[in-house]
Amino acid sequence: MEIPYVVTPRKDTGLFNSKIAIWLFLASEVMLFGGFFSAYVFLRLGADYPWPERTLPVLPGLINTFVLIGSSITVVFAWASLKLRNWNHFRIYMGITLFCAALFMVFKGIEYNVKFHHQAVRLDDYTIVEGHLGYEKEGDQYVLDHHGNKVEENMIRIETTGLTFSTVRYHKPWVEELLSQLEHREKNASVKLAEDIDAVVEEGKPAETLAKAGEELSLDLLARIRKAHLKARAHNADLRTDSLREAWKQAKSANPGKRDWQFSSDVDVNVEAIKDQLLTEIPAVSFVVEPAVKFEFKPRDVREAETQSRLRDDTVIDGKLLASPMVFHYVDAIDFRHLAMKAVEKGQDPISAVENSWLVQNHEFARKAWDWNKAQVAKLEARLLEDYGVHKETGLPRREPTAKERYRIDWKDFVAMSDGVDRGKGNIRIKEEFMGPDYKGREEARTFPEHFSLPREQVAFASKFTPAWNTYYALYFTITGLHGLHVIGGALVLAYYLFFGRRMFESNPEWLANRVEIGGLFWHFVDLVWIFVFPIFYLM
Repeated sequence: MEIPYVVTPRKDTGLFNSKIAIWLFLASEVMLFGGFFSAYVFLRLGADYPWPERTLPVLPGLINTFVLIGSSITVVFAWASLKLRNWNHFRIYMGITLFCAALFMVFKGIEYNVKFHHQAVRLDDYTIVEGHLGYEKEGDQYVLDHHGNKVEENMIRIETTGLTFSTVRYHKPWVEELLSQLEHREKNASVKLAEDIDAVVEEGKPAETLAKAGEELSLDLLARIRKAHLKARAHNADLRTDSLREAWKQAKSANPGKRDWQFSSDVDVNVEAIKDQLLTEIPAVSFVVEPAVKFEFKPRDVREAETQSRLRDDTVIDGKLLASPMVFHYVDAIDFRHLAMKAVEKGQDPISAVENSWLVQNHEFARKAWDWNKAQVAKLEARLLEDYGVHKETGLPRREPTAKERYRIDWKDFVAMSDGVDRGKGNIRIKEEFMGPDYKGREEARTFPEHFSLPREQVAFASKFTPAWNTYYALYFTITGLHGLHVIGGALVLAYYLFFGRRMFESNPEWLANRVEIGGLFWHFVDLVWIFVFPIFYLM
């Protein structure tokens, strides 16, 4: 049966089927992104921390804006070419549209990659340090984990004397990492089973030794113990269930006419009756590390303590917590805004709070940077006072430096400080707008502090610039990621028309033109969403 109004419009609406459908779909999309943008506004207005302002590099976002605008124009030209029955022109314009979509995603991928490698840390006093972590070295060689990746200088170090693994929850990659560290760093040490593992593995039979004390830690050993434990747990669960069922039957017989809740407290498993049938469960297995070995763990994987730490898979690590500083290879921003905000909330002077902060008191570079920043703020205050004057009623300046200007020192300020010029007049290159500061090009001038060490006890929270860092980046990745999926989805549909639309063009060119028009409407919506995303995230 032929579907009506695929090509010809309906008389009542003047629209064909797919155009009605796309407008309904776009209405739901407006509500989706409208909800996200509304959430952004309300969360920004109610933020309890200094909301990031003009944090993202403008140039990639600006280029992507023009790329999408250009693609919206070329998709219209592609549709017009089909209306004129010019297949070759359609191919050219649609090809340009798809190229723009790919270019947009490339720039977005570069931007995401920079964020995923940019480290931020909040100290206990709310000072923020941003930059890039260094990588551990042994001599001239980088230390690699068991995946072959370089290990960042952000590890929790524990002089381990014992390990206790949860039989069910141990995480295989973490065991492999421990064995890898043992093999490459402490070849004379060993991790051996603390005691014999004796267990009843068959009902009615005596206990047998599954593993002897002194057996080396291995995945095979843990798997063998895990298998016996799971078998015993399942078997024992069946016994307890059957015992409980029988107990209920007896309780009901002994209490005719009563409701279940009136005697439920007296119903329980008859442990004495089934104890000879139970198999041995082995919920945990302990190993001794001899001699003590310095193992390293990622901060997100371990909850450290002075004498006993615990991994997220419930592995218990016995041993002394060693110094485990975070070491930045380069620092490109120091932000005191959150510290100043907290000081004001407590009724304290924010300037004094910054000057008494741990970072300013203990790092010479931070102290110099803060002194330079204070001088720049003083110059800015004088300039604003001269240009705008004061209010006649209050006598206060009409214009004052922003909190960002007062309390944040970023990489462009470091360049200006190094070059001996005022803020905003440093040697800034266009290419740095994509990838961040030119660290290597500024090494001779010592522009950015190197090997900037932060003691672990001063670190309150650390993360890359990912959704975990703060609400701003959570919304940034959610909205731009969802928008990117729309770009990919729309590009795939348009690519289908380009590469598989020839037969449709030859049989019914108007139908293909209608389909491309629908795809173009969606593409215009994708462009419109970005028109909102760009100023909200990049300019405000």
